[in-house]
Amino acid sequence: MQKWYQSRALYETVSKLIERGDFENAFQIAESIPDKGIRAKSMSMVTVEMAKQGRDYSEALNRTIGAILEIENDESVTKALMSLAFEFLELNHIDEALKIAEFIKDVSNRSKIQAEVALTLARQGKIQEAFKIINDILDDDVKTWATSKLASELKH
Repeated sequence: MQKWYQSRALYETVSKLIERGDFENAFQIAESIPDKGIRAKSMSMVTVEMAKQGRDYSEALNRTIGAILEIENDESVTKALMSLAFEFLELNHIDEALKIAEFIKDVSNRSKIQAEVALTLARQGKIQEAFKIINDILDDDVKTWATSKLASELKH
């Protein structure tokens, strides 16, 4: 329990450092958090904020993915990776969202990220890229959903 409270306090410190724009210290402290789940969440928060502000986040992203993969619960790993992928997709960082999706072992959840990336590309008029990603989707149900959704996106 002590570890969890210490981790929460450090998480709050990371949040404050991000608000001040001190990403270097925020990331270092995030990496030192004892609880693996809170560590990964903190590192994700720093990495996403760096991306939002146009900072170089590539090294931070790699280390964040590594921290997520250290979480011992597969379901928590999947949730953390999906959350991070969606954050990057919202920032229109397509390549990063796809890169993160590659680490998701659960085919259905990986496919959901790929489908959302494809639909985002379709909305941007990048139809060929969208179709290529949809064709790479392994989960047939998600592939069918994405294909029909793509058709409705093109009607607008």
